[in-house]
Amino acid sequence: MSKEKLQLNEIEYTWPKKPVVVVCIDGGDPEYFDSGIEDGIIPNIEDFMKNGFYAVSKGSMPSFTCPNNMSIVTGSEPVTHGISGNFYLDRSTGEPVVMTGPELLRTCSIMSEFSRKGARVVSITAKDKLRRQLQKGMDLSGGSVSMSSQFADQCTMKENGIEDALEFVGRPQPDMYSADLSLFVLDAGIKFLEEKRPDILYLSLTDFIQHTHAPGTPVANQFYSDMDARFGRLRELGAVVALTADHGMGDKANENGEPNVIWLQDILDKELGEGLTKVICPITDAFVGHHGSLGGFVRVYITGETKRERIQEITENLDVEDTDQETNKNLDFKNKNQDSLADELEASDGKKYKFLGNQWAEVLPSGKHGRLARKKISKELNRLTGRNKIKKNKIVKKSDQLTDQYQESEGGMGIFNFLIVLVISIAAIILLLDTFKSQLIPFFPSLENYLVYIFETLNNIYIIIKDLFNNYK
Repeated sequence: MSKEKLQLNEIEYTWPKKPVVVVCIDGGDPEYFDSGIEDGIIPNIEDFMKNGFYAVSKGSMPSFTCPNNMSIVTGSEPVTHGISGNFYLDRSTGEPVVMTGPELLRTCSIMSEFSRKGARVVSITAKDKLRRQLQKGMDLSGGSVSMSSQFADQCTMKENGIEDALEFVGRPQPDMYSADLSLFVLDAGIKFLEEKRPDILYLSLTDFIQHTHAPGTPVANQFYSDMDARFGRLRELGAVVALTADHGMGDKANENGEPNVIWLQDILDKELGEGLTKVICPITDAFVGHHGSLGGFVRVYITGETKRERIQEITENLDVEDTDQETNKNLDFKNKNQDSLADELEASDGKKYKFLGNQWAEVLPSGKHGRLARKKISKELNRLTGRNKIKKNKIVKKSDQLTDQYQESEGGMGIFNFLIVLVISIAAIILLLDTFKSQLIPFFPSLENYLVYIFETLNNIYIIIKDLFNNYK
């Protein structure tokens, strides 16, 4: 095993003398630490801050999970490692592309470099999208492991360096939207440290709790208390423990708790015309239960017909303190009686829905957001709020008769009618084929046995359908 110093992205790294554990607390805003210390629930973290090293540093921009995790593990900025968000615009096609593939990472992680020199490293993430990028170039043949708690039940030796991960950790598969997804990562790290003694462990958590519970609230306090106990255990096992974060948290809701959204693409289309700009919100990813694809950072891609200074002029004049009203003004919303950008409505099915990012989600009794609205409900709510008209850059004029709009019937036959039509169509085809059975078989003598079998099967299906209709009557 070679133990000389390693160099990566112009930074020199010394071989660890004892296990080093780096924990990335996703969304670990300092306010959670301050609140936890005030409430006396995080004694280990408090001790780290007093007797170790503690500082609040600036993260990479944009302050999202992927860019800053890559900055942590590569020791470089996005301009070097290449991961600048969860989405970027492919200029050759003009389409947004998800930015989680390992091929987009321009360098390798510190863990990968050490693994290729013979070190035993363990990289565990909550979300698998991070795992794939962190694993780029990693040598798993020497006992190194790269896995995620999201897919812990699917680990293989070839892909992850471990199998039967759930049995090894001694915990069931955690739910995607829960504190357990992060706690599983920490428990797995503790297990590896107890039994395998790797040289380097990188444990990256998820910010589901931070996105849904403010500092000092009971759920947030319980989560930080649970993490704190595990941090203490890592230190007891003789590791050097480093706690960091990929980003903080900022409240992006208004006084009523509704998302405080600027519809920038609509504003730019109104001011400049359609097709001259493309707004990409790089926080967008599959985990809408976390942040609803809403963030405080967007990128505006412009064509040669648009000057950058003009974009800056438009955006600088936005009133970010009162975005709903300012957005309405910029989009020429004239009706004062109805809020054209209402974010929460009761639909015709009697349920309440909340608009998150770019789609509707059901509001559960707990206040949390449930499954995404069905397509029909989404169309209805888009029509009621005028969002379908906003996309076409038209002035929104809503009817005062919301009740009448709720009762408008939409096109489409519905699933029940569709099934009836499908069954009737199948029955008609079967009867048609059965009519010409005697003519078809002589044309294909070598397939006679197969055709007889097929026709018998079709006849049985017809009998079943016929019985179903008779019973229904």
